[in-house]
Amino acid sequence: MPENDVPTWPSDDRDTSSAEPKGTKGASEATVWLPMSGLANGKTEELAVPKVTPESGSWFQPVVEVEEEPDVPDTPTPKWSAFEPATPVESAEPEPEAPKTVFVQPVQPKQTDEPDWDQFDRGAATPTREHELARPEPSPEPPAPEPPASEPQWPEPQLQEPPREQPRRPEQNRVEPPPPAQVPSATMHARPVRIEPAEERFDSEATVGIQRPEPPSQEPPAAEAPAAPAPKPKGKRKALLITTLVVVLLLAGMGGAAAMPKVSNRLGLPWAPNAPKGEIPKPAGVTRVLHGPDINGAGPTKEGLAAALSGPASAPDLGTLTGTVVDASTGDVLWDKNSGTPLTPASTTKILVVAAALLSMDHGTQFSTKVVQGADPGTAILVAGGDPSLTSLPLGTDSPLYPGAAHVDDLVAQVKKASGGKITKVQLDISLFKGPTSAKGWDPEDTAAGNTYMAPVLPVMADGGRNDPKNDHAPRVANPAAALTQKIAGKLEAQAGGTTTAPKGAKVLGEVKSQPLTEFANSLLQLSDNLMADVLARQLALAKGAEASFVGGATATMNVLKEAGFDLTGVQINDGSGLSDQNKIPAKVLSEILAVAAAPDGKDPRTAKLRPLLAGLPVAGGSGTLEKRYGDPASSAGRGWVRGKTGTLSGVNTLAGVVLDTDGRMLVFALMSSGSDQNKGRAALDVVAATLHKCGCR
Repeated sequence: MPENDVPTWPSDDRDTSSAEPKGTKGASEATVWLPMSGLANGKTEELAVPKVTPESGSWFQPVVEVEEEPDVPDTPTPKWSAFEPATPVESAEPEPEAPKTVFVQPVQPKQTDEPDWDQFDRGAATPTREHELARPEPSPEPPAPEPPASEPQWPEPQLQEPPREQPRRPEQNRVEPPPPAQVPSATMHARPVRIEPAEERFDSEATVGIQRPEPPSQEPPAAEAPAAPAPKPKGKRKALLITTLVVVLLLAGMGGAAAMPKVSNRLGLPWAPNAPKGEIPKPAGVTRVLHGPDINGAGPTKEGLAAALSGPASAPDLGTLTGTVVDASTGDVLWDKNSGTPLTPASTTKILVVAAALLSMDHGTQFSTKVVQGADPGTAILVAGGDPSLTSLPLGTDSPLYPGAAHVDDLVAQVKKASGGKITKVQLDISLFKGPTSAKGWDPEDTAAGNTYMAPVLPVMADGGRNDPKNDHAPRVANPAAALTQKIAGKLEAQAGGTTTAPKGAKVLGEVKSQPLTEFANSLLQLSDNLMADVLARQLALAKGAEASFVGGATATMNVLKEAGFDLTGVQINDGSGLSDQNKIPAKVLSEILAVAAAPDGKDPRTAKLRPLLAGLPVAGGSGTLEKRYGDPASSAGRGWVRGKTGTLSGVNTLAGVVLDTDGRMLVFALMSSGSDQNKGRAALDVVAATLHKCGCR
């Protein structure tokens, strides 16, 4: 026997046994051919299996070549168990501590074809380590079935090792001959073959727990059992479990959120607390035109109303009080107290200016602000058109003070596009308005820088001259027109160049327009905006062909109202805002204008034009200058029912508007207090108006 066939202790998974190539000594004993049946075309394929004799130091029982069916021996042929440990035979020679699995030296095949899984399953050559690791992990083998009673029971023998020589270290005389040509694959795990009495041959498991690769997808031979299905990847099942859990959690979260009152109310879900309890009503037509109340209800009597107002109208906090109450549906005067006496009206003067504008101007009138090209193509001129509501807020952000106002950024964008960004100088043309920027009877502090009531009356500015476009009570700048010019120049990366007059027919580089007249007037009345009122008076003067000044605005206002048929006896006005303490208006003039605005449709031809006046009146406890009033118990009954224009100056408190009484009757009132404290006088006027609402007074 060649020296290198002596078994050696392996130091790794390489084959330390040998096989001599064909034609050398011992080659005839190196391999036996085992006939394999059941192959295609009736041929027999023979596979090379190393023949190992007990003397050669093999770890396994020798394989006996069987030519014919052998007789059953008297003693049972031992079965090989792949799972029971082998018991070595005692020997005088030193034995290893325990039997170990021997790994055959890896041999790389020349061909790259897939291994013949048929051969592996028949116990020929063992698959490679890579194939073994790629196979699915087999389930534990069930115990061998009990043989039939007629057959002899074969006892389970103990694996015995044949005597062998003293193992050598791998470093001694190590020879690695080339593999036999008949070996079909590389890196094999040596596996014994066990022979059952019926000549069936089975592979014993040489290594337990190594995952086998899944055989190729081809039809297995009929004699073999079908391969076990590959188990589903655990990663996919885990991902599916996690996805299911996430979906369940999301659905649970959405369900919990939908159960919350705020969410269910917002989404209009059936179980929402605010969900309608009955059928949803059919949609009704909506019109923006205000209509008067039902005129068929019973109205208060003069006697009843006088009795109801005897106390509130006599309150000492009112000082000298004049006033009147009119039934809007009939025009009858129900209560009167020196209503013809002219008193300082304060901001109720604005009722006259707005009424005159609505009567004489188109309700869709808009005031324009332009930028035109100067004599030099690089010069732009800001032409003021009388719109103080132009806002500096970014495009897309509506002004909270002047809803619907034009944007400075819009104007600048148009100029950039028209000029190609070549503007180097921006000048200002404010020639539209004439005369002084403050009126007779104004306190000098009213136009001083930093005050919150008024700015110099100029035909252009941003946000009414305020330094905060969102705060009605923000301080006003000293020269709002010049400030806007500098702002526009900065946005155009140009220099502000002072004032000038734009050439006639100059090329328009940009133009923006204010909100329509009715919306302009609404903002004016809600905020009691002094600047807008005086600008509107000058616009009225321009519309009537008069000079756009304080005198021209006051004159135009008086003329329009007189032409409309109103008796203006005792009226004297110097501005449109009411800041002048020299203005005088009788209470009955205020009530007559309001009564026409509140009259039933079709009764008075002036009503349709004056109706928007009522829409701008602040609501008691709800909006504008009445938002923070009517909170006292004595006047709280008027919250939401009283709508009126306020007026306040030193020692002057006025209130004029409309109110519905408990019978739904529209009552018009005008109350003017002189010589009263500001806070106490306001509160006393609110009590009188609230009493009108509570009064059925028949």
